Amino acid sequence: MDPYSRGSASRPPLRFKKASMFRSEEMSLVQMYIPREVSRDIVAELGELGAVQFRDLNPDVNAFQRTFAGEIRRWDEVERKLRFLNSFIEKLGIEVMPIDSIEVSTEAMRPSELEEMERVISEHEVQVKRLNDAYEEVLRRYLELDEKRHVLRETSQIFGEDGTSSAPQLPNRRNSRVSGASIVEDPSTPFLNSQRIELDVLPETPAGSVAGVIQRSLVATFERVLWRSLRGNLFFNHIDIDEDIIDPDTDEKVSKSVFVVFTHGGSLRERVEKIAESFGASLYPVNDNSEARNEELIHVMAELDERQRIMDQNVEARRAKLEELARDITHWAVAVKKEKATYHTLNLFNYDDNRNALISEGWCATNEVEIVRFALKRASEASGSNVLAVLQEIRTTKEPPTFIRTNKFTEGFQNIVDAYGVPKAGEANPGLFTVITFPFLFSLMFGDFGHGFIMALAAAFLCIYERPLAKAKAGEIFDMFFGGRYIILLMGLFSIYSGFIYNDIFSRTTHFFKKGWTWPDVSEEGKSVDAHSNGHTYIFGLDPTWHHSENALIFTNSYKMKMSIILGVIHMSFGIFMQIPNARHFKKAVNIWHVFVPQIIFLLSIFGYLCFTIIYKWSINWYAKDENGNNIHNSPPSLLNMLIYMFLSPGSVSPDEQLYTGQAFIQTVLLLMALVCVPWMLLVKPLILRREHQSIPEQGYEQITTTRISTDSVDSDGLTGLTETEEMHQDDFDFGDIMINSVIHTIEFCLNAISNTASYLRLWALSLAHAQLSEVLWSMVMEIALVKTQGSPFAPVAIFLGFAVWFFLTLNILLLMEGLSAFLHALRLHWVEFNGKFYDGTGTKFSPFSFHTILSESSD
Repeated sequence: MDPYSRGSASRPPLRFKKASMFRSEEMSLVQMYIPREVSRDIVAELGELGAVQFRDLNPDVNAFQRTFAGEIRRWDEVERKLRFLNSFIEKLGIEVMPIDSIEVSTEAMRPSELEEMERVISEHEVQVKRLNDAYEEVLRRYLELDEKRHVLRETSQIFGEDGTSSAPQLPNRRNSRVSGASIVEDPSTPFLNSQRIELDVLPETPAGSVAGVIQRSLVATFERVLWRSLRGNLFFNHIDIDEDIIDPDTDEKVSKSVFVVFTHGGSLRERVEKIAESFGASLYPVNDNSEARNEELIHVMAELDERQRIMDQNVEARRAKLEELARDITHWAVAVKKEKATYHTLNLFNYDDNRNALISEGWCATNEVEIVRFALKRASEASGSNVLAVLQEIRTTKEPPTFIRTNKFTEGFQNIVDAYGVPKAGEANPGLFTVITFPFLFSLMFGDFGHGFIMALAAAFLCIYERPLAKAKAGEIFDMFFGGRYIILLMGLFSIYSGFIYNDIFSRTTHFFKKGWTWPDVSEEGKSVDAHSNGHTYIFGLDPTWHHSENALIFTNSYKMKMSIILGVIHMSFGIFMQIPNARHFKKAVNIWHVFVPQIIFLLSIFGYLCFTIIYKWSINWYAKDENGNNIHNSPPSLLNMLIYMFLSPGSVSPDEQLYTGQAFIQTVLLLMALVCVPWMLLVKPLILRREHQSIPEQGYEQITTTRISTDSVDSDGLTGLTETEEMHQDDFDFGDIMINSVIHTIEFCLNAISNTASYLRLWALSLAHAQLSEVLWSMVMEIALVKTQGSPFAPVAIFLGFAVWFFLTLNILLLMEGLSAFLHALRLHWVEFNGKFYDGTGTKFSPFSFHTILSESSD
């Protein structure tokens, strides 16, 4: 994103420093003096640039009492109107351009354009509301007429069809029911068998009817309440409506029934109506005369047709209006979000009433200060203001935020580090090394050529089609895999490499090169066969002969276990060496000589020596014989016992367990070096710090440095800059606290040297588990399908089904479950065993004011 590629503006000169992941960017605290009339334009320009993280200069002021709270409320209201319009657009299924498809770096809208946009949005809201209100009114009347249509039709089954009688008639439908006082004494009485109730069954007083529609699920309760309230002085009948109809009040489809209640007396009729209304029933007047009902039904049907025609016209007009809105609503939403973000940022500034100006402070990369200064000049000139904004750098001891430049490839690895802790400004960033070490350690636990190939292939697909896939909304799990696609790609590629080293492809071996062992051509049944060395060394990886031997598991376990120890010590030693660039950057030489040196000596004198003995033992042919056929060496000694007795009996080594000449003396020297390092780490640094503190003259809280911008300094425009005063005093020195901290760190390092080294054995353990599980799946599924069905006519089907089952289990168990397990273990090795040696991770991430970031988050 380059805002200076627009128009005729030329790019400002840069103080360019090559970006590096090894250390964060050098940051500057800048102070800006911005005239109020151009403040919005300048902040909008900086939002397009995305290079400044502003500080809140009003932390004690309530959000509702800040300078631009009114503007924020204004744009909140506009945003509400847009949400209202967008809800109708989504309801009709009209396609809207997504926010992430809008070009973010566009020229900021002028105040007159914003007012016009606000006016247009308000007019559209009024028009859509009017159309919607009219539609809802017509729809409600339509639904009422539809219910009345059902009432008129169904009551024809209840009233007499001769047109002269008002006596009710029982319908033939089985989903209808009647009850009456002179017929039944309880509403639970079964249906009557007669098809006609004569008028003399009802009371002699004139009867009145109440008809309406009620939810089908409430009919039984409604009938029972009526029967008990009127003490049986009623005649009740209902018929279920075959189709679901829309309720006028809830606008939802519900199952309803038409009911008619006959009773006598005005008071009882009013009581029936009140009870019906309490049940949410809709009441409609019904004429007893058949001809009148038919005429009313014809009138209702005609009115329904008219209402339907009006609704169709309304829907067409509303859809046309919303389709027109859909073309612009995304652009409006982007503009509104920018305005809200702009005024939220302006509320972080101090307001100078006397000079009608805003004063702000913020962090930006040092090599981008000139770009920011040029942006201020450009925005001021574009707004036509005669007063230019002023930017100046402030020297400060405040810890700046951490800004590490990443790209789409390195971003995922940096996120792994940031999840542990953001680097302090200037601290060595382990994210640079994680790019290689993380997938490599993962591959040692996951090493299989076939599994790595599938993983790399899936990740390559995500990388190749990343642009269309980035716009897909496929859920959180897919987003997680997509965000780590380059991590997965490298994990797959490194797993291919480790698979070659282990000579393992789906638990099978490969024979790319000449083997170093030869099996005899003839073997006797029941007897073991020994392979003989042919003097050739397998060029790359493990000789496939080992996979077919009885002691294959013993050999591979020993090989992988010792390899894990060697790689673990190298990894931890590298982490300790990373203390040097940190100490040099922060100018703490004491950390090099009295932290780094004793720690590296302690680690290498014990576990570095162990790695040496492993390699030395590998290099000796323990079964070599002299000219007389006698063994030159003793049997291979146990390195575990050697390490244990190095501490239990220093200075003595059993002749049967001796690895090399002079071993006892060397081990004694190494052990003494390790023991000396413990008090070295514990005492020397605290004592040196106390001596340095005592060398400072006793002046109470002595001011070491004061950085002040003089209030008397006047810039070229006659404007006075805001004073940034920082008095830095030496931190209170407490030798007791420093000593306790040193004791804790010394004990922690000594114990971690042992536990962390053992922790790297997980490289061996998970590799063993992965290989054995892969072997089990092959032997229990594919091998059965290939061998057991050989010669059978169903062999092709069995092989196809066996392969399907095997491939499904391989994907779900070995790739997903085992892959996740290896990922978490690799994460642990980096966070604890590696980062713990040098990395504090107590910084804060650089979060500049950026429209691109704000819009990206809103689109998610």
